[in-house]
Amino acid sequence: MHCTFAHLPFTMPKHRFRPAPVLLATLLLAALPARAQTVALGGILGAKALLIVNNGTPKGVAAGESHQDVKVVSVGKDDAVVEIAGARRTLHLGEAPVSVGSKSRSKRVVLTADSRGHFVNSGTINGSTMQYMVDTGASTVAIGRPDADRMGLNYLAGQPVRMSTANGITQGWRMKLDSVRIGDVEVFGVEAIVTPQPMPFVLLGNSFLTEFQMTRTNDQMVLEKRH
Repeated sequence: MHCTFAHLPFTMPKHRFRPAPVLLATLLLAALPARAQTVALGGILGAKALLIVNNGTPKGVAAGESHQDVKVVSVGKDDAVVEIAGARRTLHLGEAPVSVGSKSRSKRVVLTADSRGHFVNSGTINGSTMQYMVDTGASTVAIGRPDADRMGLNYLAGQPVRMSTANGITQGWRMKLDSVRIGDVEVFGVEAIVTPQPMPFVLLGNSFLTEFQMTRTNDQMVLEKRH
């Protein structure tokens, strides 16, 4: 048996389809790119850090506890170490909110030498701005005490070390930096030495540089992160 279907005119329905508000909100959220958490330290309440996550309501959180996926590792007198998605930051009272948990996908940094052939630029240590110079002859990152004080580094809690300087033997401090960032690349848990005398730059030594494959062509140095 053969059936024939007539071509009937299509009539639009009077009421167009509208997604439910909840569904619409879900779709809009799914379309937005994921952003890192922003965290600020609003105060210290005894053994608890007063965290402000994404500009929300302050929340007292003790070491070992979490708030909105931000875990407090330790609480000091005027600072706290937090962790999210494996990344750690030291928060200080009075500082602007820092971004945590957003490890950059970029693994490549291109540096250009200055007129003296030095690779000098700016970056961050534990979220604080610093001026650095690449020094392949230094075994660790080296930071002058004034810069360490400005960045709020707790170097006095580090390991005392004896250092030979032009003025004789003096004492420095060995410590671990939560993070060192240059360009879009960040390295975590970097060993550093804080020297008692001031220095014009933070020296980026091999405790940082060994994380990279280094290539130099004329006045350019390319740092390619190994992992």
